[in-house]
Amino acid sequence: QVQLVESGGGLVQPGGSLRLSCVASGFTLDYYAIGWFRQAPGKEREGVSCIKSSDGSTYYADSVKGRFTISRDNAKNTVYLQMNSLKPEDTAVYYCATRPRARDYRPWNSYSTYDYWGQGTQVTVSS
Repeated sequence: QVQLVESGGGLVQPGGSLRLSCVASGFTLDYYAIGWFRQAPGKEREGVSCIKSSDGSTYYADSVKGRFTISRDNAKNTVYLQMNSLKPEDTAVYYCATRPRARDYRPWNSYSTYDYWGQGTQVTVSS
């Protein structure tokens, strides 16, 4: 069974850092893209970052570019989201999701193109 499990969320002060992990089971990441999305209360789900398997290209929302870094470790079947210089507006539930390489032509931040989702991990940035 395909399963994605996020971890690493928590409470952090503004300017702090967190590293989120997304561990995949039931498939390997070799031929799949992994996207990170987040949703804050009362707001739409938005794409945060994505890493594609075809060429390893990475993508970031403008709001996090320069602060967040996505990476993968295929040996561990894990994708990471390193989040630095966190701001209160980063507070949200963060989800990882996957889609096959065949959909790489679709916009990376279109959540409807992703097939499987993790349960989410809460990130709270507050002093």
